This record gives sequence, C-alpha cells and structure tokens, in this order.
Amino acid sequence: MHVAIVTAGGAGMFCGSCMLDNTLARALSAAGVEVTLIPTYTPTRTDEDNVSLSRVFFGGINVYLDSKIGFWKRLPNGLVRWLNHPRIIGLATRLSVSNDARKLGDLTVQMLDGAAGPQKREVDELVRFLATELRPDAVLFSNALLSGVMPALREHYSGKVFCLLQGDDIFLDDLLEPWRRDALSRLQRNAQLFDGVLTHSEYYRDHMMAYVDLPGDRFHCITPGIDLTGHSGTPADNSDPFTIGYFARVCPEKGFALAVEAFRILHQRQPDSRMLAAGYLGKRDAKFFKRVMRSAREFGEAFRYCGSPDGREEKIRFLNKLDVLSVPTTYREPKGLYVLEAMANGVPVVQPRHGAFPELVERTGGGLLFEPGNPSALADELEALMLDSAARKKLADTGHRAVHSACGSANMADEVLAVLRSAIGP
Repeated sequence: MHVAIVTAGGAGMFCGSCMLDNTLARALSAAGVEVTLIPTYTPTRTDEDNVSLSRVFFGGINVYLDSKIGFWKRLPNGLVRWLNHPRIIGLATRLSVSNDARKLGDLTVQMLDGAAGPQKREVDELVRFLATELRPDAVLFSNALLSGVMPALREHYSGKVFCLLQGDDIFLDDLLEPWRRDALSRLQRNAQLFDGVLTHSEYYRDHMMAYVDLPGDRFHCITPGIDLTGHSGTPADNSDPFTIGYFARVCPEKGFALAVEAFRILHQRQPDSRMLAAGYLGKRDAKFFKRVMRSAREFGEAFRYCGSPDGREEKIRFLNKLDVLSVPTTYREPKGLYVLEAMANGVPVVQPRHGAFPELVERTGGGLLFEPGNPSALADELEALMLDSAARKKLADTGHRAVHSACGSANMADEVLAVLRSAIGP
C-alpha cells in the first residue's frame, strides 16, 4: 500500500499537527507501508527524523503573491517555482510571517476556492503530482483548509481520500466576518468529497460532525500516539522543590497566563514550590509574553521560562525535571500530545475538563481535571498532588504504563491502517 500524507508546515515553529503527521508517516513506514509525506506552505520542523519531501507545494510566498498581485497567478510555474525552495521559504518566515487568522480571512477563502481561486497554478501542480506522478492507494490530508484541492483532485484521481482534522475550527472561528462565514460554507462543500474523516478524540468527532456537516458514519476516531523512543523517564517521588511545568506554545489560548496565575495562588500557600515553563514563542505573542513575565517577577528564582527546546533530547530533559504538568488551554484541545509526552516520562497532568482532556485522562489514568478557566481550581489540584506524594506517584505510575502500552506511534498507525484497508479493500 502507498499512502500520501499532505501536511502543513508550521512556518518554522514546532507545530503539534505537522509533528504528529511526521510521527504517523514514520510509524506507517515501519509497518511496511510506502509513505510520501508532502509539505505545504512551508517546510515542516520536527524534533525527530524528518521524513517529509524537500519539495514544498503551495509555497507560502507564491500563495501570498497569487492573492495580492493580479498578474502573478498567470505566470508559468517555471518562473515562480524557485520561491518554493525550502531555503527561500525559511528565510521569508524568519523575516516576517503571520498566522493570525484575523489577518488571513481573504486568503483562507481563496485557498478553499481551490482551482476557482487565484491559487489555481498551485492546485494544478499538487493534483498532477498526486494523480500522475505518485498515484498512491490513498491520500490523507491533515488539514481541512487544503480541501480546496478536492474538486480538481476528484477529476483526476480515483483513489480514496481522507482528512485528519486537528484543529481547523480553531483557526476558522478566529476569522473576522464575512470571511468566517464564507470560509465555513466552502469547507463544508469541499468536505463532502472526502471518503472519510479522522479525529483523535470522540469530543472532536462529535463537534466536527456538525461543523463540517457530515454524518457520523464518515468519521473514524484514532487514538493519538507518540514515538516513545527516548521517553524513558520513570515515575519518581516528589522533587525538592516541588516543580510544576508548562510545556506548549507560549500564547493566550494555551493558557500560559492562567498557569502563571494558578502558580501565584499556589506559591502564596506553598512557598517551596516552583514553576518551569517552556515552549515556542512567536512574534505575535511577544507583547503578551512580556506582560506575563513582568507579573511573574515577584516569584524570583521560583519561576523560570526555559525557552523552546532545540530538539527531542532537550524536551525530554525538561519533562524529567517536573513533578506535574499543566497546560490549561482556554480552547477545547482536539488532541493534546504534550499530555502523552509528560505521562511517558512519569509526569502526571492537571488539565481543564474540556476538549480531548477528559478522554485522555480517563484512558490513561494519569492525571486530574479542573474547572476550565479557574486558576484557583487549578491551584487546588496542584497543591493536592504536592501534599500527597503517594497519590501523585500512583497517577504517575498508571499514566506511564498506559502510554507505554497503548499510546505509541505503532498503535496509532495500526488504527489508521485499519481504516484505510477497510476503505480500499483487498
């Protein structure tokens, strides 16, 4: 079987979705499947062996120029393809890039228009590559915002096409009107052309059924998985001082400010506690970060932002410094891989009772839940684990065993393969 996975680069940052796509591609390959991982917009950045193609489709520079300069979309591929070179795109993303949905409404609608929009040249190039050069048994888009390709792809490709939804609604709901309404109607139209849709939680499956206007029998829930290589941390007794961790992109929606406020409440009660934070910080959130850090000066050495880990080993070393992890997102998280990564290293979690988190905690037994948006409730749960080391150790042991036995990348690949084989047939 040959599977093509079309992923979306994260503009130079560690993006959970494209990292998960890379993990899935590697696990499918290890299971004997021929896999082609195709990046779009920008090259992907991962903290493991990157198996994506060096060739980038829908290069972000050309997509933008197609949208803004009338004659650009009429130029032949030979004149503009050099702008899709990974080094050129990488330079552009370092100099200036925006993933702020409030500024990308018109471009989002154009992308969802596919060949009927200004990006027709890019649509034709990807369709030709998939239908004529690769000819895989199945195509898996990991981003529904690329579904504008579907009408043209259906004209030239007869294989099965699936979509893995990983948070598209979060981006769309941030669009300003009328862009949000227009984008959603186009997404719903394009989604009818998928043979099936995959999600990583039952919550997200139920939510997206209505969102993309598809019946439940078109959806398949896949257990998220991580590459467990190197995640060898084991549950331990409380460290001294007791250490709370935050590990995710530093931004309002991931709950960074809420985590700091909860620590403020806890630290007033338990001065021997400390907090370590790590994760990617983008230009968009620089002012937000400075504001939160000013408020955290009162903690002195008890609070530290450690930056964004350069790679997998540094990430694991950070996780192994923690007694408990909390990423108190303000939005309803559709997967939450950092939860699995923490548990894989023997670190229990305290997460808001929404999105995929209740399922993850129930499946693994490796954490506690609190009332979303309530820093006092989060502080209470953190303090309970600080004061009851036996309860914390039990959560750590249970979560560690569950992740290492059932949440590896091989398990995820097996579930995806079962869906594909059922659709493709003998």
